[in-house]
Amino acid sequence: MTAELLERPGLDFELPPSLEAHEPPEARGERRDGVRLLVSRGCDDPVHARFTDLPSFLRPGDLVVLNTSGTRPAAVDARSTDGRRLVVHVSTELPAGLWLVEVRQPSGNGSSVPFGGDIAGPLTLAGGGEVRLLDRFRDSTRLWVAALALPPDVDTYLARHGRPIRYGYVERDWPVAVYQTVYATEPGSAEMPSAGRPITPEIITALVARGVAVSPLVLHTGVSSLEGHEAPYPEYYRVPAETAERVNATHAAGHRVIAVGTTVVRALESAVDEHRVVHPADGWTELVVTPERGVHAVDGLLTGWHEPQASHLLMLEAVAGRCPLERAYAAALAAGYRWHEFGDSHLLLP
Repeated sequence: MTAELLERPGLDFELPPSLEAHEPPEARGERRDGVRLLVSRGCDDPVHARFTDLPSFLRPGDLVVLNTSGTRPAAVDARSTDGRRLVVHVSTELPAGLWLVEVRQPSGNGSSVPFGGDIAGPLTLAGGGEVRLLDRFRDSTRLWVAALALPPDVDTYLARHGRPIRYGYVERDWPVAVYQTVYATEPGSAEMPSAGRPITPEIITALVARGVAVSPLVLHTGVSSLEGHEAPYPEYYRVPAETAERVNATHAAGHRVIAVGTTVVRALESAVDEHRVVHPADGWTELVVTPERGVHAVDGLLTGWHEPQASHLLMLEAVAGRCPLERAYAAALAAGYRWHEFGDSHLLLP
């Protein structure tokens, strides 16, 4: 499937730099849940709303599924044996206890850009840390399979010496708390599962009061490989038995399952069988959800706004169809919606 995926780009459009969200909404004097929300329902005209309106678009009996993975401060300064300054993004733990990492070089604005050159010898990090690059990951130009020595353990080390991954459109560093959802329960994601960032305790209370159930799962997301049009890589996920049962009961009762983020779609679709039954699951997934495959476990999706031709747009098309996607992105661009992890939101409903 990988070759077909990479040959088939997602929706194409031009994203003006003025629509990139450079800071969290709190820095603009707004609440987390004060961002805008565009609602797509089939090929009807998209509806412009605020995120606080989310519960009103869902029905009693619907189920909202959240990813409770927390964001690690996964960017660490490093030096090569020849003295080159680099940045390591600690991405994804692999089944054998090895890791996927991305090696980058510092850029002038305090963020970093990919480094595609060869590297000889281990990378040394602050506090006695070391990264040994073992091999390129498949045909990637920026991802490596690596062995980590981060004392006393990865999460403690990153808490002391790491910082959140930041790209050039974010103009300054922010503390890791800014990159957490309010319901995160365990660290594991290199980058924030950002679709749920606008969800506040007040939003969850309003959903429950409306009769909408909320259930958790975990998918630890790595660096934005799919946004870079690269082949997928394994990510750890866990679908608890209670969540699988709720998904199946929701469908049996004729109600809808709404995924909060593409990570939730990937996890649930990795745990569903050909009869649309979701099973408890615990392991690594390399599933790619495309329009040709379709979706079997989810009916709707709450997500952010994705890059032009990003592979995640194929997943959105699988959930909602091409027509709603084209209309939504045209409307969002025309109305000045904000992109990226600190931007506005998009709700796709059947």
